[in-house]
Amino acid sequence: MSSPPRRPTHRPTPAVAHQVRIIGGQWKRTPLPVLTSPDLRPTPDRVRETVFNWLQHLVGHQWPQIRCLDLFSGSGALGFEAASRGAKSVTLVENQSAVVKQLEALKEKLKAEHIAILRGDAVLSAQRLISQQQRFDLIFLDPPYQQGWLEKTLPLCQHLLESNGLVYAEAAAALPLGESEHAWLAGWEVVRADKAGMVFYHLLRRCT
Repeated sequence: MSSPPRRPTHRPTPAVAHQVRIIGGQWKRTPLPVLTSPDLRPTPDRVRETVFNWLQHLVGHQWPQIRCLDLFSGSGALGFEAASRGAKSVTLVENQSAVVKQLEALKEKLKAEHIAILRGDAVLSAQRLISQQQRFDLIFLDPPYQQGWLEKTLPLCQHLLESNGLVYAEAAAALPLGESEHAWLAGWEVVRADKAGMVFYHLLRRCT
């Protein structure tokens, strides 16, 4: 008696939990798929809108000269938003293979040649960029909460950021700048900060 034919096996495709959309610029309303993952938590539309309003006020017509780095890219919401608004270059760093594939597919769809996608750990990638003497005008830090990523990456931004550059940092609590026991926050000052629900978000620059 012959055995039944074997069905081809396929690797499960990560499920798309929902979508967010690019808010402004040439790719306005373009959907960005968000895969189901405990570490993927895209910056809410309301927060992104506020942050890019801040940036528009500070950067204005200088977007074509702005080089961006997103060390925790996830859905790409922050990096693609910056690219949509005319940033000169955007480097996205992401550690999850399935998410990297989504980012690469979106880059190809939009023909976004000024976006570079790097797969790797945020800290190791930042250290590699430092060794290559790369510099950026705007750095996005939106890591998984409560895992110590800001403490590890914000000090590295001192070596990646141009002298007049900005860092966007998102966290589960307000950053306690000025408190001596938080050495990793030394050398930074808040330009703007706000809160939406459980999201605390900040624009930082180096103290002069």
